[in-house]
Amino acid sequence: MGNREDLLAGARRCLEEKGYLRSTVRDIATAAEVSMAAIGYHFGSREALLNQALFAAMEEWAAGSGRLTGEGETAGERYADTWDRKIRDFGEMRWLWLASVEAFVHAQSSPELLAILAEGQRRNRRMVAAALRGVPVADVTEEDVRSLGSLHIALLSGVMVQALTDPAGAPDGRGLLRGLREMVELLED
Repeated sequence: MGNREDLLAGARRCLEEKGYLRSTVRDIATAAEVSMAAIGYHFGSREALLNQALFAAMEEWAAGSGRLTGEGETAGERYADTWDRKIRDFGEMRWLWLASVEAFVHAQSSPELLAILAEGQRRNRRMVAAALRGVPVADVTEEDVRSLGSLHIALLSGVMVQALTDPAGAPDGRGLLRGLREMVELLED
């Protein structure tokens, strides 16, 4: 590997061990076994390097277990099983989710990072809406993106925070499904 690849690997190790906000230039350079100046040369800044390492890890997750599809006889059973798998994944990939939350916090003072995260949210809402409808991404309607996609992403963020802060008290897939059904009943006129 060259310095650039070594830096990305070192930044990932730092994200796993220290998180986004506590990983310093020195930590990353030490983990990568390169000079601190190499970070500026290859990436411009610590933030740019950490962002690239974090986004690569998220893409890796999405390509693998991130696209978990539940099993079951009914759509409800498959949806509940999908959530159970995601909730387990939050625990197994705890470092990734904590680093992503830290990046979100940091993005509030970094317009460049905020724009990147916002674009990712837009893509994710569209992909989720398409998956829930069972249609290609190109065929999903804007209404479904704004409703189904947004609702699922909101649930995902909220369940992730609950699973990371109180794993024993976090909902499971069946509890989420039951809660969604009860909410629909409460909202019907």
